[in-house]
This record gives sequence, C-alpha cells and structure tokens, in this order.
Amino acid sequence: MAPTSTFWSGRRVFVTGGSGFLGSHVVERLRDAGAWVTALRRAECDLLDPAAIDHALHVHNPDMIVHLAATVGGIGANQREPGRFFYENILMGVQLIEAARRHRVNKTVVLGTVCGYPKHTPVPFHESELWNGYPEETNAPYGVAKKALLVQLDAYRQQYGMNGVFLIPVNLYGPRDTFDPLRSHVIPALIRKFVEARNADASSVEVWGTGRASREFLYVEDCARAVVLAAERYNGDAPVNIGAGAEITVADLATLIASLCAYSGVLKFDASRPDGQPRRSLDVSRAEEGFGFRATTSLREGLRRTIEWYEQASAQPAQLGSSTNA
Repeated sequence: MAPTSTFWSGRRVFVTGGSGFLGSHVVERLRDAGAWVTALRRAECDLLDPAAIDHALHVHNPDMIVHLAATVGGIGANQREPGRFFYENILMGVQLIEAARRHRVNKTVVLGTVCGYPKHTPVPFHESELWNGYPEETNAPYGVAKKALLVQLDAYRQQYGMNGVFLIPVNLYGPRDTFDPLRSHVIPALIRKFVEARNADASSVEVWGTGRASREFLYVEDCARAVVLAAERYNGDAPVNIGAGAEITVADLATLIASLCAYSGVLKFDASRPDGQPRRSLDVSRAEEGFGFRATTSLREGLRRTIEWYEQASAQPAQLGSSTNA
C-alpha cells in the first residue's frame, strides 16, 4: 500500500542519513508523496554536535523526524572499530531524540538494527526476545548502541508523552549500497568479488566463514516503503521488525550470487573468518498487522536488480555508496 498523499502533503520531515543507502530511497518516496523533506549532509548538520542539531531543528521546524543515520559496516568493520561504532551511534541517537523532545517534534521514527537481538535468539526472531540475552560479539557494540535508543524512546514516552517509534530492519541490500571492501556487508561484498573474479577469469573466490550461518535479506526499496508506512500509520510503543520473512544460508546465497553474476569458478569458504550470528530471520507479523507492510521483492529479483545497478555504476566509483551518517 502506498502512502496517502493527503497525509504527507506539505508535511515537514527531517531525515537523518538522507543521502545514504536507505535514506536516499526514503527521501525519494516521501517527496513523491508530497512531503517537504530536509535531508542534510554531515557537513551541514553533524549529529555528534548537539548545537548543530538544535540549529537545524530550529531552522527547519519539522513535524516529524526519521532517524536513519548510522555508522555502519560489515563484520570486519565492526571488529576493527567497535568503540567508534558504539560511541557514534549512541551519541547521534541520544542527542537527536533529546532535541526532538525539546523542540516538540510531533513524531520521531528511529531505525534500530537486527544486530541488537541476542546471539541465540529462537528463529524467527520475535520482538519480545529483544532483551533475552547479549548480542553476537562481533557486532554487539553497534547493536547495543542502537537498542539503547528504544529505551530512551520508551522513557520519553512515559515521562513526556513523546511519540517515538522504533523499527528493527533486517539486513538490507540493493542499488546504492556500499561496495567498498572495507565497509560493505555480505551481499555487496560478494557481488563485487564475483564480478571482479569473472572479469579477471579468476579460478576461485574466497567467502568468509563456513557458509553455514543463515541470514534474512530485505530489498532496500521494500524497506523504504515500510519506513514511510510506519511513519504514517504506526504510533505504538512496541518495537517492530521490518523484514522479508525468509532466510538463506551464506553458502546458498553465495552460490546464487555467483550464478547471477555469471561466475563459474570455485567458491572457497574460509572457516578461520567469523560467521557472525548463527541464524537470523525475523517474525514480521507485527509490521503487517500494525501498518500493512509486507515485502514484495523476491531475493532473486532483488539481487538481479542490484547486480545490474553495480555493473552500470562500477565505471563511476562515486556512485558506489557512502556512510549513512550523512
């Protein structure tokens, strides 16, 4: 279901991370629906600086905030910089939510992360399991930092009556993703590896981990639609999973991507590299019941579109993704 033009027409929305991967798709969808969207880059509004946040909210006076900005990366990036991932993500969110309260913003939508779930959560992950254990170690600092924002939203709702909504997206992929090997997640990393290996006629490609871990993936345009629907229709205090409702092993994913990239070499799994969380798949019933969201893009179709975008954009490196803290 598309957002209603009567709801969004003329509504002032402040989107953090609006020039990033997910943010750029959300901004497009909001503007198409008739909203007045402010999406400032980090140089224009550094979310680590509370004075900059105050100034931006005073100038733009939004009716709603959608907080998508994050310092993110794959397993390698999380292992290299756990301190920065914790500090920057918690500080950006805490300061923005406090500023939203003081400026009396009508509604604040915050995106968390599936990395906040406990390492051994029963599959499919239900929102009620969020606090039943510690996250997987390689991305726990990032996951805990984002999950702390749910506590803040709940506390502010209780004390100040603040309308804050917390969404938990599963792993995203799609056009405009980050394909930088130092910061990319599994799908863009594999696409880049297979395309380069195919072009170089390489005999094999290394894949991190055993291949036995499973993941769920959501196409970025589906996630953008979910964010806009939740911003329009959901006002509950309970966190909401945003996903596709299906999982695939990393081995099967790598085989599928290799096939779609027309790479026919050998896949070599490096078991010395971390698998991350053993399984990851979401119960997505609350999103459908709460605001009518259901994913519509199959993994194969989404991968095909992503690979096509990457092949076209690879000749123009500036298009290949940036941090969502923009």
